[in-house]
Amino acid sequence: MYGIEMIAEERRRQIEEEGWTAEHDEQHADGELAWAAVCYAAPRDVYKHEEFNGVHSFRDPWPWRYWDKREKHDRIRQLVIAGALIAAELDRLDADAEEIRETMMRPEGDDQ
Repeated sequence: MYGIEMIAEERRRQIEEEGWTAEHDEQHADGELAWAAVCYAAPRDVYKHEEFNGVHSFRDPWPWRYWDKREKHDRIRQLVIAGALIAAELDRLDADAEEIRETMMRPEGDDQ
């Protein structure tokens, strides 16, 4: 199976088995899907190093503390999941763009 096929299959699985539908994805409008994809796609942990008054800390950009399965998967599976998350974010952004286009095309005074 090619990479694109694996990604499409994973996106289908996310929708059908996990329930991560377009309606669900709309709840993640602050870039969480893209951040999760970044975290899955990175070849090692992605941390932001911060220092405040001599105290060093590292912040993981993973968006959902309660839902973290990154360690559970091998490298290929991580990349497949990252691709599916990117596809979900693209679909979410495209749906937003379509809604904006439809709103802009409505005649003035038509607030449907």
